[in-house]
Amino acid sequence: MKKVFRLVAVIAAATLAVTAFVAPSATAASKVKVGLAYDIGGRGDKSFNDSAATGLDAAKKKFGVTAKEVTVTTGSDSEREDKLRLLAKAGYNPIIAVGFLYAGPLKAVALDYPKVQFGIIDDASVDLLNVAGLVFAEEQGSYLAGVAAALASKSGKVGYIGGVRIPLLQKFEAGFVAGVKATNKKATVDVKYVTEFPDFSGFNDPAKAKVIAKGMIDKGIDVIYSAAGGSGAGNFAAATDAAKAGKKVWTIGSDTDQWQTASSEERENMLTSMVKRIDVAVFDVVDRAVSGSSINDLLDPSGIYGRRYGILRSGVTLSRSGGFIENYLQEILRAENRIKSGEIVVPSKP
Repeated sequence: MKKVFRLVAVIAAATLAVTAFVAPSATAASKVKVGLAYDIGGRGDKSFNDSAATGLDAAKKKFGVTAKEVTVTTGSDSEREDKLRLLAKAGYNPIIAVGFLYAGPLKAVALDYPKVQFGIIDDASVDLLNVAGLVFAEEQGSYLAGVAAALASKSGKVGYIGGVRIPLLQKFEAGFVAGVKATNKKATVDVKYVTEFPDFSGFNDPAKAKVIAKGMIDKGIDVIYSAAGGSGAGNFAAATDAAKAGKKVWTIGSDTDQWQTASSEERENMLTSMVKRIDVAVFDVVDRAVSGSSINDLLDPSGIYGRRYGILRSGVTLSRSGGFIENYLQEILRAENRIKSGEIVVPSKP
């Protein structure tokens, strides 16, 4: 009987999530004011912040909404809360926070502004009806990156560079290692992180990432996957230097199709990128706001709402820019279909 009451409560809460936050209708879309709070690096980081910006730009173009963008510089909780309050006080609704580090500050602000709809990228811990957690199956996309890396590697030695050793980045690691091993059982994967928790500077330290990548290259690693925000530039720079010295080292980017913003020298070594469609999530939030509702898929029985973006929602995929993975495309698509069917369950922990 308790389970029945629990189910009824969950259904009721979901119904409230649909009806409680009514944004302007589609005919009044131009009156919707969208607030977007970036993490450190902001628009122009060539990574996850830029992906969020792409989604906002698409929504502005389609719906004619107005928007205000803010970016943290010190990255403290107090600064993040101040940025969100600035947007809420100014009447922006919805407000989207880019990154799990906003979780605590966002919860505090969302409690004070219950009529404002919030969305947060990479977090599903805020159990409020006006907060949508927008999360991704990074392990699935990283598995495909692992397949590509194993097929492209001539040495059988590949590397993974994460920004900070946290559960989110370990999802990338776990999927990548699983994909490599499923494709080539004899392959080895060297795993390194730019910084350890709670030092989050690893997301914006390309110099240190370059040192790590160079160390991997010196050990014979010829494919390196980096999921490190702005630090990923260090991986690309190390591969460029290796090319000048006569060594071919493939890189794999993350979050956005990093080939699109890479230099001509970096592009020559960029095998692919694991594209995490943050832009789709941002667009979805605005789309729902314009239509007068919110994203409210049930993520957890405890009452966490939002949406999960995996291969099935085209939330994660591999880029084909440059054409370098075309020779391996059949194997990659085969792995993708096996994940879709449930035949492959990709691990999310190392």
